Amino acid sequence: MVKVALETLGCSKNMVDSENILGYLKSQGLIPVDKFEEADIIVINTCGFITPAKEESINTILELAAYKERNNKVKLVVTGCMIAKYGLELLKEIPEIDAAVDINNLDSILPLAGKSYVPGNNLELKRISQTGNFVRYLKIAEGCDNLCTYCTIPELKGRYQSSSKEQLVIEARELITEGAKELNLIAQDITRYGIDTTGKHELAELIKSISNLEGEFWIRLLYCYPTDITPELIDVVANYPKVCKYLDIPLQHVSTSVLNKMGRRGSKEEIIELIQKLRSRIPQLSIRSTFIVGFPGETNEEFEELLDFLREVKLDWVGAFTYWQETDTPAAKLPNQIPQRIKEERYHKLMEVQRVLTLSKNRSLIGSRLPVLIEDNFDDEAHYKIGRSQYQAPEVDGLVIVKTTKESGNFVETEITDVNNEFDLLGEDINESC
Repeated sequence: MVKVALETLGCSKNMVDSENILGYLKSQGLIPVDKFEEADIIVINTCGFITPAKEESINTILELAAYKERNNKVKLVVTGCMIAKYGLELLKEIPEIDAAVDINNLDSILPLAGKSYVPGNNLELKRISQTGNFVRYLKIAEGCDNLCTYCTIPELKGRYQSSSKEQLVIEARELITEGAKELNLIAQDITRYGIDTTGKHELAELIKSISNLEGEFWIRLLYCYPTDITPELIDVVANYPKVCKYLDIPLQHVSTSVLNKMGRRGSKEEIIELIQKLRSRIPQLSIRSTFIVGFPGETNEEFEELLDFLREVKLDWVGAFTYWQETDTPAAKLPNQIPQRIKEERYHKLMEVQRVLTLSKNRSLIGSRLPVLIEDNFDDEAHYKIGRSQYQAPEVDGLVIVKTTKESGNFVETEITDVNNEFDLLGEDINESC
């Protein structure tokens, strides 16, 4: 039997693609394995979003190419974001690559396994989880129509394409049946769901349909474009118990002049109005955002405007990136590119401002009671487990370390007792602390 191993780079959207790749190859008779040493075929799912991601992808390909030189029986396949733009160049520059495969043309992997496509074998195709069964991602669309001047995604992924609502509900039901306790809805921009097919915002209706499925689970909404957050979507987050009171809204900046240069819709005033509306309608809402510092022409005054905004609105969670001058993007041609040293200084200053704010937010939770999804053991301590509340997204936000004997996959009513390392919370299982 031909065995296949897969290396995933980049974001959770890529991870969903990897789960589908493994599921498809398994349906065609290949055997997924975790270790490269056991594999006959190694697939690398690349990321090409920004320069560091491309560098990581290239370094990973080179490392596995060197591995192939020591084990020339293995076949090396490259897929993912980099293929659309750099596939031919990769094949030319790294001859150890046996195939550069578009994510939508996985059939071309089969000849490397000595196999031909078998129609009908993938009718019962199931994703093979890369995150365990409790926390799963549901990708609701591909591509992007937001032509931000710094971003290569539209070039790499194409126009926005919403997935079928019926198929998404079926997939969600399957994930829940397999044990999912948290469904993270993802896309480059989930708020545009349905615009390309019906001309209307359909995200709220999709969430309602998934929320009506049987089972005990959360729905988390990631990557919401601020100007497409509709009143209907706000109502769903406010009123549906299975929907986490959490929104990830990548704002990128708040200075209206910088937003205009970025090709972002909306203004600082509209952003503040949106946050006020969200908090008024959903008082317990946790908001996460990301920002780019050092965008071409960003002045000291505009950067300080961003810091003042953070201090004023007090977002729960914030991530930041230094601007990367990506080839062939409009922003790369803008004048007044910022030196890397200044970008790094601004990044650290922003994160220090947010560190204080997040620590204050976390301290305000001491004494409160929160449902926590238990995900893993904490080191070797038998009675301490790692989990998250609905106010913490996987991988990017803090954790809750809970004293409990409950196993992973359980929701535990937890009293928050302290803050650990600024970003994580400590708590005790209410039902076991008496």
